[in-house]
Amino acid sequence: MAYDTPLKLRELFIYQVYVRNHTEAGTFKALMADLDRLKALGTDVVYLLPIHPIGEVSRKGTLGSPYAIKDYYAVNAELGTLDDFTALIAAIHERGMKVMMDIVFNHTSPDSLLNKNHPEYFYHKADGSFGNRVGDWWDIIDFDYTRDPGLGKVLIDVLLYWTKLGVDGYRFDVSSFLPLDFLLKARKAVQEVDPDTIWLSESVHGDFLRMFRNEGYEALSECELYTVFDLAYDYDTHPELEAYIKGNGSLEKYVRAVMAQEWLYPKNYVKLRNLENHDFGRIASMVPEQTLTSWHAFSFFNKGATMIFSGGEYSNPHHPSLFDKDPITREGKDLSPLIKTSAALKRDPLYHEGVYELFYDGDVLIGSYTKADKQALGLFNVGAEAREIEVGWPDGTYENQLNHRRVTVKEGRVLVEADPIWLVR
Repeated sequence: MAYDTPLKLRELFIYQVYVRNHTEAGTFKALMADLDRLKALGTDVVYLLPIHPIGEVSRKGTLGSPYAIKDYYAVNAELGTLDDFTALIAAIHERGMKVMMDIVFNHTSPDSLLNKNHPEYFYHKADGSFGNRVGDWWDIIDFDYTRDPGLGKVLIDVLLYWTKLGVDGYRFDVSSFLPLDFLLKARKAVQEVDPDTIWLSESVHGDFLRMFRNEGYEALSECELYTVFDLAYDYDTHPELEAYIKGNGSLEKYVRAVMAQEWLYPKNYVKLRNLENHDFGRIASMVPEQTLTSWHAFSFFNKGATMIFSGGEYSNPHHPSLFDKDPITREGKDLSPLIKTSAALKRDPLYHEGVYELFYDGDVLIGSYTKADKQALGLFNVGAEAREIEVGWPDGTYENQLNHRRVTVKEGRVLVEADPIWLVR
């Protein structure tokens, strides 16, 4: 069970890589050449989208989705060889980082080896044909864990294979749709080989979960997932965040959703904070440029681990295609110094052991941590106007840890302009 998840995982900085589009070459070897930069950025975990061969039947786009997997035991030849991948693992480890793989155990491509050899493992529609339970995922077919108990053992063996090759963690795609008993057995089996394996859950939005259940299917809640996983995506608060960014919601609703996590989940819960990922558009395309630094600094300050999607540090609004060759570009405001500083600040036990509070005043997010006699205060203006904020700190001059500028507290108030403020005392 994941109730023994160490609080220290809240300091993790995970960098999400889509190998195909991370570089012009789109290979393991090309990614290796970028590892020193990722390490300097402060990365703890290099998380790779699926690296396996992609099915050819019902492909989306020109090259297909990496989530339509054909063979769990092979690597996509477009990315390199298995030897190239094991060399990448070694290179990541040499730099003191970990490797996380994306695991897709809800479905495969229609022409997968498992479907060829074990059609009894798959979901069948009323007419007996293969299919999936989500309409627009037409390039895949779903597993049916109720049809044959052999499926669970086969998939656990896949995890053990990659763990023994040196993979340090797994991000489970749409984990809400997987059986809890299978997940518990899988974690137990992997932990016996590597007890430090990191387990990340991609849970689904609440409305999606409810729709799925209303269709008559089983689906796991976030609370159930925390019995297995160490970390979970922040999709329970994402609708409120997205609504605020698009002008359809309030900052109050988002703050309330974040603070509700404090009583909904186990005391040692770890959320994965991310402003964008391979499924959702670039934050730079959705918010004014002057607020980007505040949003990114807040993503690190907010309680939990933090993820940056490949290229997000360059503030480019273009979101690379999942189905085609579409390399990321490094054109735009480089937020690397801010990210590096924020990641380093988050190493302090204050941020994974302290009492966390989140408030708002107008369009300013106000976060604080308290542990014994140490405190941190974060002020993040995600709006267009400067604002004076009541902070409750003693009057005086403090150093902004993000840029080393002086911040004055006068009569208990601070002027918050465009630059994010991170104070410690």
